Amino acid sequence: MTAQVTRKQMRTVFAETVIESLATDPRVVMLTADISSWFFWEVKKDFPDRVHNFGIREQAMIDIAGGFALAGQRPVVHTYAPFLVERPFEQIKIGLGHQDVGAVLVSVGASYDDPSWGRTHQAPGDVALLDTLPGWTVHVPGHEDEVAPLLSKAIAGDNRVYVRLSERANSEAVPVSEKFTVLRRGKAGVVLAVGPVLDQVLAATATADVTVLYASTIRPFDHAGLREAVAAAAPNVVLVDPYLRGTSAFEVTEALGDVPHRLRSFGTWRDREARVYGTPEEHDRLFGVDAESLADSIARFVG
Repeated sequence: MTAQVTRKQMRTVFAETVIESLATDPRVVMLTADISSWFFWEVKKDFPDRVHNFGIREQAMIDIAGGFALAGQRPVVHTYAPFLVERPFEQIKIGLGHQDVGAVLVSVGASYDDPSWGRTHQAPGDVALLDTLPGWTVHVPGHEDEVAPLLSKAIAGDNRVYVRLSERANSEAVPVSEKFTVLRRGKAGVVLAVGPVLDQVLAATATADVTVLYASTIRPFDHAGLREAVAAAAPNVVLVDPYLRGTSAFEVTEALGDVPHRLRSFGTWRDREARVYGTPEEHDRLFGVDAESLADSIARFVG
């Protein structure tokens, strides 16, 4: 019999990586807002001045992170995506961005990982919101094995980084890269899968003559990689994002500004709100990003 491998959640890998960093890098400080704070109870005994829980005071947490950064520390800040990006957005804009200091923001919950909690715990617009600010690197790992290398590099740096974790993951990891990874090559178009939507994209395009690209780092956007892929295929580009539909459409336009092309984007709705909850898989079907819906839509788009 083949032994069954127990997979870790991305959030667990995140906590393990930060705990290791606390022990090896004296710059690192860990800031939580109740969510996941239990991961750090034990390590706080060793580093009481570098592990802090602020309760549901997310705006204060971001401003304090900015203060730590100004003092030469490397703050890692964590909670659910809507409480990390949307609620304290002004503090992100001013306390980090305008001060021109770095931090690593690590979210969970994604767009609708926990739909039973309702709209308060959903943040499909988080990456689009950060796109209004300069200087952010955005990682969207699609598998737990992609988390540690992305996060370790982020912690070792000094820039502004957003790591968008999910409770959902692809069946296999892809080696992390700041460039798009080519998983399949075809002639009818190019499909870009971001993070944890890769499995359904691969299933949807199993019989399609398309190039499939994968991104676990979506900002900066790999303009050169997209241009290269489009040059070898029909100029039909499909974006499949695990967040707000069309978030990277402007990046595609920048990359292909001198190349006539067609673009179709998939993700959560932009023009209306889902007011029912159910399961993440039901949300996939609602938004048309399940494998069956994507297969039909992509086939009709690329012809």
